[in-house]
Amino acid sequence: MRETILDVTERRVRLAGYNGFSFRDVAADAGIKSSSVHYHFPGKELLVDAIAERYTECAREWLGDQAEGSADAAVERVAALFLKANETDDLMCLCGLLGAESGGLPPVLRPRVSAFFTLLIDWLDTALTRSGTRLTAREVVAQLEGGLMMSRTLEDPALLRDLVARLSERAKS
Repeated sequence: MRETILDVTERRVRLAGYNGFSFRDVAADAGIKSSSVHYHFPGKELLVDAIAERYTECAREWLGDQAEGSADAAVERVAALFLKANETDDLMCLCGLLGAESGGLPPVLRPRVSAFFTLLIDWLDTALTRSGTRLTAREVVAQLEGGLMMSRTLEDPALLRDLVARLSERAKS
């Protein structure tokens, strides 16, 4: 039941943000009583903290321990996370959405959201520094996050895919 609660909450947050759902919404989506959600997660911030932690760990597993290979391959590996969000999940990046709301988030959540971006930047920085490309990890992550937002807002999935291709090409030089 805990995983189901996390799944439906993640989807709700990725659609509408931190303030865009209630425990009643989660309970209805999971087919349980609201008290069951509270049993597993006494507070909203604890529930969102758990999904942000899980989201970051999934990204860590996808990326692996160390960026190996070329800079463009590393950029494409990170970009695959954003392409999946856009094209497969049809949702925003969880931590990107929460990051946009950071001023209104409970303080306990901000380090968890930051941890996602730190993971991507640190992982990517290894490959980009080794290759000598002029791209920076922060630049790539910022463009991917912004590209995802624009692609979804403009309802143009090709926008993000084109951005990834340009970033990959720049990483080669």
